[in-house]
Amino acid sequence: MTNYREILRLHNHGISQRSIAKSLECSRNTVASTLARAKGAGVEWPLPDSLSDGELRQALFPEQELPASRKAPDFEYVHREMAKSGVTLSLLWAEYCEQCRLAQEIPYMYTQFCKHYREFAIREKATMHISHKPAERAEIDWAGNTATIIDNITGEVIPAYVFVACLPFSQFAYVEAFLTMNQESWTAAHVNAFTHWGGVPRILTPDNLLCKALHNKFNVKQIIMQRRLI
Repeated sequence: MTNYREILRLHNHGISQRSIAKSLECSRNTVASTLARAKGAGVEWPLPDSLSDGELRQALFPEQELPASRKAPDFEYVHREMAKSGVTLSLLWAEYCEQCRLAQEIPYMYTQFCKHYREFAIREKATMHISHKPAERAEIDWAGNTATIIDNITGEVIPAYVFVACLPFSQFAYVEAFLTMNQESWTAAHVNAFTHWGGVPRILTPDNLLCKALHNKFNVKQIIMQRRLI
């Protein structure tokens, strides 16, 4: 969430807009817009002690404050549901809109729903930044949801198991579907992922005990060297 109070304080001390943006980790456009709005609204530093951050935001950007007639979502519930596999903000927004329809209340638009949820998550939930080194680690797992393949001759619906590998530093990913999750598929998935990336990370991080058990059954480096990938 943008710290409008700190923007005004730093500007009052003669700090440049570029330096303010860098210090507060926001864009220069945000800084410039805040200062322009403050000038237009007659808001000057020092601010009254009784003026809260919410009141300051409303004074500078009143159009961002949603009408009171709109039903506020239960973001505690939204945050809990987001931890479940397969749940997305669009699904939760659709559920929220249906609740508003039944209660004859006006819902937020989807963009505002997402914006306020992000602000809630930043404000209420502690997060930790994890630093990654380039190509040091690959995270690997079978995806939670099973895909399907339809035989174009028989029409048979065949389950497909999706292997996912990701390099956390670059976010480069490799995804491939297999008809089984046996040892051969698990090994082939790694070989294909490393071939696609053109190299081998130093560490492989499986997500669960089943993946760890499969991973411990073979020597990745030996397999890759046999394929002359490193």
